[in-house]
Formats: sequence, C-alpha cells, structure tokens
Amino acid sequence: MQALFDAIAAMPLCHDAQRLFHGRGGRFPGCEHLALDVYQPVFVLTSFEPLADEALAAIGTALQARWARIAPGEPLNWVFQCRHEQQRETRLMAGSVPEPHVVTEHGARYRVHVDKGQNHGLFLDMAEGRRWVREHIAARKAREPRGAKVLNLFAYTCAFSVAALQGGARQVVNVDMARGAMAIGQQNHQLNGLTAGASFLAHDIFSTWGKINRSGPYDLVIADPPSYQKGSFVATKDYARLMRRLPDLLAPGGHALLCLNAPELGLGFLQDQMAELAPELRFVERVANPAVFADVDEGRALKVVVYRADPLPVSVA
Repeated sequence: MQALFDAIAAMPLCHDAQRLFHGRGGRFPGCEHLALDVYQPVFVLTSFEPLADEALAAIGTALQARWARIAPGEPLNWVFQCRHEQQRETRLMAGSVPEPHVVTEHGARYRVHVDKGQNHGLFLDMAEGRRWVREHIAARKAREPRGAKVLNLFAYTCAFSVAALQGGARQVVNVDMARGAMAIGQQNHQLNGLTAGASFLAHDIFSTWGKINRSGPYDLVIADPPSYQKGSFVATKDYARLMRRLPDLLAPGGHALLCLNAPELGLGFLQDQMAELAPELRFVERVANPAVFADVDEGRALKVVVYRADPLPVSVA
C-alpha cells in the first residue's frame, strides 16, 4: 500500500470535495481495491477488500501525521467503508461527521452523507461533467439570453441541476424514482440560493415519458443512469430505450450529455448504439474525467460523451 501512503504524505489541504487516491484505476499495483476521498472535513477510505486492523491503524497514523502538518490543531475526522461482498461495513475511525454535512465543489454546495450507504450524495468522478454543464449553459446564455431548458434524467441528488442553474439555465426538469434522493436534491438547490427554475418529478422515467415530452423540447438532456440497478436500470438493455427518445426530446441544435460508469462496457457501447438508434445526432466530444481518476485502460473509466442535434437550417432571404 505504499502508493496510498505516498499520496497521503503529499496531499494538500483541500477545500472542495474530491478524490485524493484512486487505486481502482490500476495504476498502483497492490492498491487496486483502495480509494481515498475528502468530503471536508471528513476523509473517507473505501476498500473493496477486507483490511486488517493493523493496516487500518497504519493508514490512520499516516492521515494523522499529514493532517497535523497541513491543519495544525484541527481534529482528524475519517471514515472507513468496506465494500467487499462478504464484509460490508461503514465505520467512523476518528473524530466525527457533521450533521448536516455540506461540502463544496467549484463554488456550489451539496449535502452529503458519508457515514451511511455506498452512495454519498455526490459522485466525485462526475466533477468535470458538472463543470461542462455549467460552462456550456453559460456560453449558450451569452449567445441567447433567454437561457436553456434542461432535462436531468436519473437526477439522484440533482447536482447537475444546480450546475445548470448556476450557469444560467431558465428551467431544469429533474426526474428520478428515488424520492429520498430528490428530497436532498431540493435541499441542494436551497443551499445554493436557487429558489426558482427547477422542478422535481419523483417518477420512474420509463413510465413518465408523456409528462417529460410535454415539458420539452430541451436544449440539453443529461442522462446519468446507474449501470446496473435491478428494477430501475440495466445499461445493456435500457440505454437503448433512452437513446431512441433523444431525437424527439432535443430542440434543434440541442445537446445530450450521456454518462456510463460500467468498466465492462467501453466507449463503443455508447457510440455504436447511438449510431444505430439516433443517427441524426452527431458525436461532439468525450468529456475528460478528473485527472486523479486516470485509468490504465480509459475504456474502463467513466464515460461522459456529448451529442448534438442538427440546428434548423438558416433561411436565405
């Protein structure tokens, strides 16, 4: 685990929530099961294999030593989560976790919960996707002051919606079947002073197309589904159902941001299906992941891609 200890010894004092060490990318042999995140003021160590008490104690000592140097006098707070199928646990190792626990990212504020459940309320690998949305919406507003209409599918805690409204969107429709996550999403809007422009539909997306279509068309459609969630979404069969809808959901010149976090499915999975099911949409780019999430095989890493509908033809007088 030397690579993890090296990362801890060099880590800066972070003000935004972010990943500090990404063993899952395969770049550090022997550490493939480890990840270290900071959700200020709490560090979260995640392991996909059981860790012995001696290893946890050594990691705690390293964190304490570094924390004493970069934040002298401040208490160390850290949580350990094991995600091994035979040993699932979340344990407070030192200090405490704030309640409510609010973190920042690029000037936005989000509520998180690092001491329960596997999903903490903010997916750190999607930071550049949120940045892209904010900047894309802001650039569009500079050209068209009315602002964009956005559809945020599988909205979870609505972080994309916060980014879009901060960029100047006039309306965001958030859809997710998880009522608890959507309630946190509403809190996230309040935390950022966003009191208008967002709606929240706690429905199964695939049974709500009528209502979704009536609110369209949209200048930006965001889809960030789970890769495999029984009863909700299975990428290998359900992404196609979503792709077929995109041409009718998008306004002329509108964009779609499609996300896929399934290591077993490469970029070609998205591109090939889009070419077959929505050929009228043009591939624009793949949004880069945060540098710390680099992978030895970028095909296994998070895929965030942008497509665009053709604009209306320019009439010639």
